Amino acid sequence: MANAELIPNKGSDKIEHKLVLQSGAAWNKQSYEAYPKGKPLISVMRMSLPPDTELPWHTHAIPNTAYVLSGQLTIENKNTGVTYRAKAGEAINETVNSAHRGYTSELGAELVIFYAGVEGQEL
Repeated sequence: MANAELIPNKGSDKIEHKLVLQSGAAWNKQSYEAYPKGKPLISVMRMSLPPDTELPWHTHAIPNTAYVLSGQLTIENKNTGVTYRAKAGEAINETVNSAHRGYTSELGAELVIFYAGVEGQEL
């Protein structure tokens, strides 16, 4: 966006932006050591989780970030039991190669998840 010309929408007199998250580590302070080797492939997924839903324990081989559009999501680390809750308007970096799960409360959650992977690699 450095050289892009910003053109406001009709009726709008101000363009606003806000950095939501910038970090080289996951929510549990696990540092990201490196991106996967290979041809980069950015993936974006929208996920809807109904109220009182629990995802299975899982791991990710690549860095990813979830932005909570609505509701709230609690992430739990399998080995330590430590949890982190993200609510609407917040983003959370997930762990790499570390078992965790997410679960919702009575609110459910709507997420947009950004994956920084390479071609041929599972999300």
